[in-house]
Amino acid sequence: MNQDTNNGRLLANRYELCDLVGEGAMGRVYRAKDTVLGGVTVAVKFLSQALLNDNMRDRFEREATISALLGEKSIHVVRVKDYGVDEHNAPFYVMEFLSGESINELICHKPIALPRFLTLIRHVCLGLESAHQGIYFNGELSHIIHRDIKPSNIIVIQDPTLGEAAKILDFGIAKLVQASANQTQSFMGTLAYCSPEQMEGKELDNRSDIYSLGVMMYEMLTMDMPLLPQNSSFGGWYQAHHNFKPEPFSERLGLPRDLQDLVFGCLAKEREDRPQTVREILDTLQLFDSTSQNNSDQPNQNGSSPQKEQLDLPYDTTGHGLNFENKTIHAESSTTDICLQIPWPANKPLRKIVFPRLIETNLGDVPVLSVMLDPEGVENRISSKRYNQFLYLSHPHPTLLWATILYNDEYGAKWLPCYLDLKSNKGQQITRALAEEGKYRVLLYALNEPGQCQHILNSVISDRYCKMLGQWANISQVTKSVGDIKIAKSVLSQELEKLKDKIVTKVKKSNLTDVNAGR
Repeated sequence: MNQDTNNGRLLANRYELCDLVGEGAMGRVYRAKDTVLGGVTVAVKFLSQALLNDNMRDRFEREATISALLGEKSIHVVRVKDYGVDEHNAPFYVMEFLSGESINELICHKPIALPRFLTLIRHVCLGLESAHQGIYFNGELSHIIHRDIKPSNIIVIQDPTLGEAAKILDFGIAKLVQASANQTQSFMGTLAYCSPEQMEGKELDNRSDIYSLGVMMYEMLTMDMPLLPQNSSFGGWYQAHHNFKPEPFSERLGLPRDLQDLVFGCLAKEREDRPQTVREILDTLQLFDSTSQNNSDQPNQNGSSPQKEQLDLPYDTTGHGLNFENKTIHAESSTTDICLQIPWPANKPLRKIVFPRLIETNLGDVPVLSVMLDPEGVENRISSKRYNQFLYLSHPHPTLLWATILYNDEYGAKWLPCYLDLKSNKGQQITRALAEEGKYRVLLYALNEPGQCQHILNSVISDRYCKMLGQWANISQVTKSVGDIKIAKSVLSQELEKLKDKIVTKVKKSNLTDVNAGR
């Protein structure tokens, strides 16, 4: 980024570009200074689609003007201050420079508590309602559909009047780029959040945004996606959005049943079965206000979550919060998307084995279990209850047994034991990642398709175990090894065998998808 030739460039004789803060298939965003207004910081977004003819320029001017008017109409939409086309026919927007976190960042460690969720979603709905109601442009009412509602497109800032406030980023850009692209060669939208009709290429209305909002609400409340495809291809997501049903909310979350009904209503396959307007959603959300209470997940005085540093950037340093589309594994991809695209390692045999590893993402290192099964085995384990058990032994060698069980009534229990050497850097890193993340993903691979993960299951680690994992990692750093790790593994294996019947009985009786002894 330091070698970017745009750094220091004066755009439109007004905006001095300072540094690149993110890029993707849709374009680039720079931090810039408005020299006319005394150096006020702004964000400049260049679109990757060059405007090569007058028709494209007219379309861009229309979309940019409507976006600017929408930002003036609603405080919950990012404000567009200016727009233009540079000497290379590259269109650009000039936007307010926002200091805050995306919702995607807020939910990377734990779900958003109900009171905070209600506040943020209400703001998002108010912004969407303003767009759906339309903007008058040249005497004509233009109804606006976002087409790409997702957590990374919602920025949470501190507002002097509202306190914490949510703003929607980049109305109109997806439509503009799609209209300028070859329709048979491209798909604009984020597959995990697309409505069924959007994937079919149909004409969209406000109910498509409501479907995407439903996906985002589910993720905010549970940290899970409501739908997961068998693979991350367009066809895989098409099948998921058209045929799969979301899992009910876990009872341990303590969420109102009526709230689940609202979210599931937004996720209806047929748009006629969803709430028909955002106002219907707002009216339903109002009913939950009296039942919600503040808790530890509420933001602190500077608006950030506890132990989360507020960054003075428009979205974030890596570009994860920028609404760029990218068909490769990049900052825009969710952790799930990244994991789905990771192949089975070339240095691992194509056998029915399990091993732990860390996956590098822009949100940090994510702990996962990689599991190889035959194709039928993957299919049989997609609907499974999950349980995790951790056993630690300090002598003769500091060792952790990380055991996961996948269970369903038809196929019984599948045990996935892994041993971590806590005197090794890798063992330390994975253990600490488990403690910090508070959950992990089980990546299922098929023997006949090792090039891509077929399915992902999430398993949450109880707070008690998270604390113990951190303590075990610390203790192991100062504990001397006085014997062979093989002895430690044998002892831990025997202890797990003693517990297996008890664990299976507990899992059978549980109504929860994710069961843990620490809860």
